[in-house]
Order: sequence, then structure tokens, then C-alpha cells
Amino acid sequence: MIYINPQNRPILKILWIVVLCAIASSLFMTCCNHIVKNSAEGRLYDEVEAIPARKVGLLLGTSPYTAKGIVNQYYTNRIDAAAELYFANKISYILISGDNHRHGYNEPEEMRQSLIAKGVPDSVIYLDYAGFRTYDSMVRTAEVFGEDSVTVISQYWHNERALYIAQHRQLEAIAYNAKEVYYKKAYIKNHAREAAAKTKAVLDVMFHKKPHFLGESMPIPGSQNTAYKDSIRAFTYPQNQ
Repeated sequence: MIYINPQNRPILKILWIVVLCAIASSLFMTCCNHIVKNSAEGRLYDEVEAIPARKVGLLLGTSPYTAKGIVNQYYTNRIDAAAELYFANKISYILISGDNHRHGYNEPEEMRQSLIAKGVPDSVIYLDYAGFRTYDSMVRTAEVFGEDSVTVISQYWHNERALYIAQHRQLEAIAYNAKEVYYKKAYIKNHAREAAAKTKAVLDVMFHKKPHFLGESMPIPGSQNTAYKDSIRAFTYPQNQ
């Protein structure tokens, strides 16, 4: 029989509580990830020939460069996937939804320039500067840009989460998987982060979270000039000029 010093019992009790909380959190995260992955079943496409045509492709933003200043292959692959869909007549317009929360950082504009360099006409590209999170991007696609059907463009694990959110926001969505990136450190880091993000997505849906900004309705096709930034400036949110 193991003797436990009475003075140590409060410490052991705290340790047990910590262990039980860790186990419960792990089980909850596993359950959330399972729910999100299952929700995307049958709506993810790897081949451009197989994916149904939609009016709008929603390109989810990311930075063109990594923190170390090298080319971000996730970015490059998303650009390639969006251009591939457009030139295969699988989408007619591209809505780029990304982060533009500080001066000098503008995901939508960077992606726009990259698509134009690929030969995609500027006239079919629309920008959403308030896609700070995937949740915001999906909600704004429906509520600001007025779409009820869309093709999401990103890596498969990101698409799974976007489709889950869309399903709970009355947005009929399918997704085209950009090529995966298999740099070992980046792969492990991104998938660990994605597990947490999927859990957060379930909580956001559960508690009916609102996006940071909405704004006036801006249907596609429509004005491409300053309407997008103007709708956000109405909330006095700083935007790049």
C-alpha cells in the first residue's frame, strides 16, 4: 500500500484535476475534428474535371511569404488552383477573402496581382478585405456578397473547416483542394494548428458568433472600385490606402 503524506494530498488532487481536464479537452477536440471532417464528405474535389461549375470561387487568403521571408507554397498552390478552375470554366468570378488588418499587409491585393499575372482578367476578381478568419470569410460571402452557392479554394484541411461553417450558414458550398505542402515542420505545425481551428469553428457555430464586420450588400458581379473598403471604413477600421 502506498503511503501518501497528508500534506501532499491537496497537490495530488490538483494534479488529478489537471490530468482530467487535459483528457476531457483532448476528447472534445477529437470529437470536434471528427464532426468537421465528416461534414465535408462528398463535397471535396481534387480533380478539376470532376468538380461542378459554380458562379463564384471563394479563394481563402494567406500570406505570399512565410515568417522567414521565403515563398509560401500554400499561397502559390492556392493561386494555381483558382486559375485552373477559372480557365476550365468551372467558376466565372473569383472572390478573394483575406486579411488586411494593418498597413503593408494585404492578402487580397497580393492574391489579385498573382492571379492577374496568371492571365486571369482583373474584371472577374472581387476583393473582401475583412476575411480576418475563415469564419468571417464564409459569413461575409453569404451576407455581404449575397452568394448562396460557392466553390471554396484552399488546401483540403482548410476546405473541410470552410465547408462545415458554410453548412451552418445556409451557404451551399463545395471545395477544390489546392495541392498540399509537405515540408515536414510546416506540415506538422499547420495540422496541429488546424486541429485547434476546427475545434474553434465548432464553438463559433454553436454560439452563433458574428464576424468582425459585415457592411452593405455588394453582389457579384457589381462595382469593383472602392465599395469593398468603403463598407469597412464605415466601421472606422484602418485599411491600406
